[in-house]
Amino acid sequence: MNAYQALQHELGHTFTQPTLLEQALTHRSYGVPHNERLEFLGDSVLNCAIARLIFNRYQAMPEGELSRLRANLVNQAVLAEVAATLGLGALLSLGEGELKTGGTARPSILADAVEALLGAIFLDAGFDRAQMTVESLFSARIDNLSREAPAKDAKTALQEWLQARRLPLPRYAVLKIDGEAHQQSFSVQCEIEYEKISATGSGPSRRAAEQDAAAQAYAALVGISKHG
Repeated sequence: MNAYQALQHELGHTFTQPTLLEQALTHRSYGVPHNERLEFLGDSVLNCAIARLIFNRYQAMPEGELSRLRANLVNQAVLAEVAATLGLGALLSLGEGELKTGGTARPSILADAVEALLGAIFLDAGFDRAQMTVESLFSARIDNLSREAPAKDAKTALQEWLQARRLPLPRYAVLKIDGEAHQQSFSVQCEIEYEKISATGSGPSRRAAEQDAAAQAYAALVGISKHG
């Protein structure tokens, strides 16, 4: 069983159009066709599928709490974890620059690839098949959801972690901006005085790049605290 076959086994879906699978795993830095359009589609598929699952699971829960639970499931950190369990990093087609800067482990790239895969499954076999894949990938997380757990983005989580320990807050700086005005790519550095951590993130906006950098910095902090 090759890597593509193993991935399809984990997804519970064998593609009738293998080119969709290849495209879903191709980052824009590698060439065309890449996975951005599939990611756009997969984002909607994922949100709808998760909404349906938690709507059915928590039948007495009000709309506000359902939205918060969905946010706890559909975010970059969780999607990157899902990608890691699927081993997507080793399967991604990335440009040389992204490979050199650790793109195969970048949370934003991994999260986008998961969404792109779901978009590809939707095109290949329809929503019901994509829903089944989402349920397979997220069922354990849904079972373990805490209704009290707040939905936090990476910057908020990082800031609160530092504040709780009375440590200096992170500093963000734009390193570069590439591309035309309508399709820019930002590179942002997040520096933390504690443990001298520095992480670089990228994204289609400054905010997205800051979130990417914060997610990597937060992961580094948590890793240090666990092994410290």
